[in-house]
Amino acid sequence: MHNIQEMRTAAILGASGYSGQETLDRLLRHPGLEVVALGSDSLAGAPASALDVRLNGSLPRFVPNEDALAAGADVVFLCLGNERAAAIEPPAHTVVIDLSGAHRLVDPDSARSWYAHAPGAWSYGLPELYAPEGNLIANPGCYATAALLALGPLADAVEPASVVVDAKSGVSGAGREPKASSHAGFVLENVSPYAVGAHRHAPEIAQQLGFPVCFVPHLLPVRRGLLATCYVQTGSDARELLEDAYAGSGIVRVLPEGTAPELARVQGTDGAEIGVFADGATGTTIVVCALDNLGKGAAGQAVQNANVALGLDETAGLRLAGVLV
Repeated sequence: MHNIQEMRTAAILGASGYSGQETLDRLLRHPGLEVVALGSDSLAGAPASALDVRLNGSLPRFVPNEDALAAGADVVFLCLGNERAAAIEPPAHTVVIDLSGAHRLVDPDSARSWYAHAPGAWSYGLPELYAPEGNLIANPGCYATAALLALGPLADAVEPASVVVDAKSGVSGAGREPKASSHAGFVLENVSPYAVGAHRHAPEIAQQLGFPVCFVPHLLPVRRGLLATCYVQTGSDARELLEDAYAGSGIVRVLPEGTAPELARVQGTDGAEIGVFADGATGTTIVVCALDNLGKGAAGQAVQNANVALGLDETAGLRLAGVLV
């Protein structure tokens, strides 16, 4: 346990949204980070209990997002929409983790050079595969995280044109703001593909793998959890490559042969499960990744990135107990 002299401080902008709430939950259990500012334009002036009655008076009251940004925290979590996050001017010498998609996009003229306010200002933070660099970190999208965990270690060993990613996510992936497509009357007793051939995470997946993929997302009638089934043609031993990649990870686990990932095991956690299978009839390798879209797909990964950037234990504050046994 860190003593008070070693504690670092954190601020959350957009703390009332799903990813903001999930980030706060992890910080409340973090041994090395103390929450000093909760930003929410809609709840400014209200106590933390206005968000959740279980939150007590030890947390600061909500302030406008601008004030939370200026609070002088060591790390700032941007849990805002894309446009709001893109307009933020990061404080100097502050670690900023952007959970939106505002800073994930890659310059098409330079396959892996990130840009935002200035070329190369933001780095992509999927620590198992792409270690974040510097103090401005773009948190990957939930679908991209699952697909890249499944395919990243295989990128140089597959036939690019063969790759198909069939992914399914719980309704919380659409955010807290109400919309017709996330209404219970549409979601329950239904599974539907959406943004087919045009989802914003497809370019994100392609830019990290180095080639485009056929990506189709679906909405599941569950609150949280994401499962990506990836089909590839490869002459290499996919299981060996994946096991080597995650051998030292306390977050990503390659399951034993014949065992399939399950949403139920990863829901509410920051872990990820990967299963590897072979279809003998077609020679297709099938890699399945399951994770929680709000955990490893959002807040858990954001806290993991903050830990890396601040030199803390990479798994501090994460929900992992009882998951990867």
